[in-house]
Amino acid sequence: MQLMFKPTQVEADRNQQRRLNPSRVRDHLANERTYLAWMRSAIALMGFGVLIVRLRTFQPPMLPYPGNGWKLGLLFSVVGLLTVLLSTQHYFAVRRDIEEDTYEPADRWIILFSMAVLILGAGVIYFVFTAPLTLTSLVVAE
Repeated sequence: MQLMFKPTQVEADRNQQRRLNPSRVRDHLANERTYLAWMRSAIALMGFGVLIVRLRTFQPPMLPYPGNGWKLGLLFSVVGLLTVLLSTQHYFAVRRDIEEDTYEPADRWIILFSMAVLILGAGVIYFVFTAPLTLTSLVVAE
């Protein structure tokens, strides 16, 4: 036989206040919007990685080697996947903190993601300016 304990008045008030607090609802909705923004960023990174790899396959046939574009495309895709994993973990951590009323914004995610995008952007600039430019690469096939 299981004994049922009646919650105290303080616990009942706290549970009712937690359910009725519109600020908490707004916080959770903002957390979900942030998560979806991270997902869009991750999808864009992975899509850009695929685009870089696919564009490098349309090289002129006279080039003897495939180049290093696939490495940059792979790096974009890996950073996109890591963004999915880290943003999902961050979403659940923030959700828990909102429920416990202990949320403190963390700067490390902003710094980490900014550094990743900065490195990828520098890789794209390097890739664009070091790719061999020949007369055959300027010709557009009709």
